[in-house]
Formats: sequence, structure tokens, C-alpha cells
Amino acid sequence: MLDLILVGGGLANGLLAWRLLQTRPDVAFVMIEAGPTLGGNHTWSFHGTDVTPAQLEWLWVLASKSWPSHDVIFKTGDRRIGGGYHSIRSEDFHWKLAEQLKDRLRLKTKVTAQTATSVTLSSGETLEAKAVLDGRGFSSAPAWPCGYQKFLGLDVELTTPHGLEVPLLMDGRVEQHGAFRFVYLLPWDERRVLIEDTYYADDATLDLPTLRARLTTYLTERGLTVKTVHREESAALPIPLTGEAPVLERPTVGVAAGLFHATTGYSLPFAVELADALAARASFEAADLTPWLNHFAKRHWRSQSFFRLLNRMLFRGAEPDERVRIFESFYKHDEPLIARFYAGRLSRWDTLKVLARGAPTVPGPRAFRAAYSA
Repeated sequence: MLDLILVGGGLANGLLAWRLLQTRPDVAFVMIEAGPTLGGNHTWSFHGTDVTPAQLEWLWVLASKSWPSHDVIFKTGDRRIGGGYHSIRSEDFHWKLAEQLKDRLRLKTKVTAQTATSVTLSSGETLEAKAVLDGRGFSSAPAWPCGYQKFLGLDVELTTPHGLEVPLLMDGRVEQHGAFRFVYLLPWDERRVLIEDTYYADDATLDLPTLRARLTTYLTERGLTVKTVHREESAALPIPLTGEAPVLERPTVGVAAGLFHATTGYSLPFAVELADALAARASFEAADLTPWLNHFAKRHWRSQSFFRLLNRMLFRGAEPDERVRIFESFYKHDEPLIARFYAGRLSRWDTLKVLARGAPTVPGPRAFRAAYSA
């Protein structure tokens, strides 16, 4: 019998598989993915300080590109922030993992039925294991109230060099269009760049033709012209305002378990943490694993309570076109605090400083009502 069946070849299960290959040759497992490749159509980025130095050692190998710093720009000025920044493209994620997984990987294989210890495939075959880990993401809309971080990204090749030395994580000078909007740029080489139009908005609607036009306009204003669009990705990530941690009825990993940063929507640091913890377990029996994962998910959800408070102030306290001022104010903090924010590890003193600096950007009565609204 297998020890583990990993259903879904996304980030959480992919990182777990990578860690098992490195540290647990004794564990028998298989990964099942309905699509033709692992990772889907995504770009995952992270700061070097989002993970521990030991985790960065094994994670860095999966990175498609790394930079020593990154920039942010607002109408009040720009800033270069030190520290490594890394990005993983799903195509690189796929080939690096698939090369190592070999016969442990089943692509183009659909799971039609699943329990905590077995899966039935579309072929009629049934596989059994001590535990089945579901990493396929949200099966329905989250139950908790939320706003959305939504984006359209175009991976393009330009006719001339773009001139970027490092990623531009936020260009907040752009027109806001009734949300907190910024443009994000990742330079893969001197002419190829991923450009994303990102919004913190109240709804999940994506008008893709309009967003494509805005990105083209943005590049034109920088004196750049697109030669080829290689890839397009889009998503609307739920940003929780209140609510309780998901209750896991069977082993579940990734965003469906609530394992993401409540404000940024980033899931990679927490997928790394879980991969390390899971790979170190002595037992993979579903009866033990389900309560353990519930505890892990609840502990993480509690750690994100301050970020959900910030989300309420952002979505319920600030006028949509003024939300940019909250982030503009945030980037005046020192670099270590910014790093702890993205890692989801703010101290109590940090939270007070974040609230104090952000206070002028949201009127007091509205901030109070938003912070304490259910």
C-alpha cells in the first residue's frame, strides 16, 4: 500500500513532493494531476525572508529567476528595497518536478471519487494509501466575507530592452479605477517581462479586454512595444475580512485549508512550512493526519487575525480610490518590518507601528467601524 496519494499537482502538493524526494526516500507516494502539466498556469514569487535560511536552500533550486532587490513607486516617490526576490514559473516547476518524480507522477488523470484513504480514477482504477492529500484548491466560493485581489498578467517579449534592473513590485502611480490598483513587472531578461495589472477590489469580476488595453497603454507610456505575448494568466484571489478557519473533514493542503497570507494572498511561504512539517512526520495515517492538519490550519488562521483586521480597514474603511494611500504609507516603514509583514510574522510592536502610520489614511470613525465589523 502507498503511504500517500497527492491529488492535484499545484504548489502545495508539488513542494511536498519535492521535499519528500529530498528527505524521505522511505515514503511511497504518487501524485495525480488532471491536467497535462504540474503547476497549471502560474507565476509564484516570494521574498527570501518569507522562509527560513534552511528552507531557502531547498526552495531556491526551483526558482526560475532571482534578483537582489526590488522597487516600489508611488506618487510621493520611489524606493529600492534590499533582500532577495525569487520567482517560479509553472513551466519550470513542471519540468524540474516531473524529471524527479518519474513513475510517481500521473498526468492527465482525473479523480472521480475520493475518500481520506482512497481515490477512484476516471479509468475505473482504485488506489489506496494511508492518506490522500487533496491539494486542488477551492472547490467552491469561500464561506467567509472577502474582498478580492485580482489580476491579469501578460508574459511578453518587447521590441526593445525594458531597462529594468530588478522587479517593480508596485507602481502605484497609475489611475486607480475604483480599487487599489498597481502594475507589477518581473524582468526575465532584457526584453522579456511579466507585466501584471493588479486590483484590490470589492468584486471578482475581470474585464480581460479592458485590462489588456490598460497594460498596452502602460507599456506605451514607458516607450515600450510588445513584439510577442507568450503567455497570459489571470485570477481573483479571495482576501478574507472575517471568518473562521476551514474545518477539514479529510487531509487537505494549500489554499483550501486557509494556508495563505490574508492580505497579500501569497501561499508559497506557508506551503513551504507545511511541506517541511509533513515530510518530517513519522505517521501518515489519515486518522492522525486529519486532526493534525486541522490544528495546523487553525494555528495559521489565528496568526493572520491582524491581517484580516487590516483587510477590513482597507475594504470597508477606505474609499476605493484612496486605498493606495494605505500601501503608500506602509512602504515608509523600515525594511525589516516590511519583510516581517510579507512573511506574516509581525510582532505586537510591529502591529502598533503599522496601525499608527496607517491611521491618517483612513478617517477615525470609519476605521473603528471597519475594524470591529463582523
